[in-house]
Amino acid sequence: MNPIFERQSVRKFLEKDVSETQIENLLKAGMQAPSACNQQAWEFIVVDSDEDKMAISQMHKFAKPAADASKIIIVLGNLNEAKISSMIEQDLGACCENILLQATYEGLGAVWLGFHPIEDRCMKIRKYFDIPDYCIPFAVICVGYPAIDNGVKLRYDESKVRYGGY
Repeated sequence: MNPIFERQSVRKFLEKDVSETQIENLLKAGMQAPSACNQQAWEFIVVDSDEDKMAISQMHKFAKPAADASKIIIVLGNLNEAKISSMIEQDLGACCENILLQATYEGLGAVWLGFHPIEDRCMKIRKYFDIPDYCIPFAVICVGYPAIDNGVKLRYDESKVRYGGY
């Protein structure tokens, strides 16, 4: 199987460090994503301090995995760099998915924590990391070595497929 079918959300991590090379590979994969007019208006904050990871884990009830991740990648959308700002969310979504797939390829586990468009969440992470107003704190991706393997769950559902129209 390939990483698309092996990828799963990992919320429990081993106490094993993810290397700088692996993080660089994840970022390279993210930056390889398609973007509207090739705008590539993404930026990243890599977080590895225990204090910062703990702070993120307390920003909302679904952010708990951040506390135990080896590294965290905060994915930002820079509106000043966007040629078509209305498409930035699609660009960032593709970027995040590439990071998740590369994590699987690297033998890592990862989970995408949603921040944008929930204003309270965005405000907390923006304030904590001093993120400028022109950058959207889109997502937080927790990365580490998986503590649990939940196995592959294929999700194909033929009933959701229509050909030629609805």
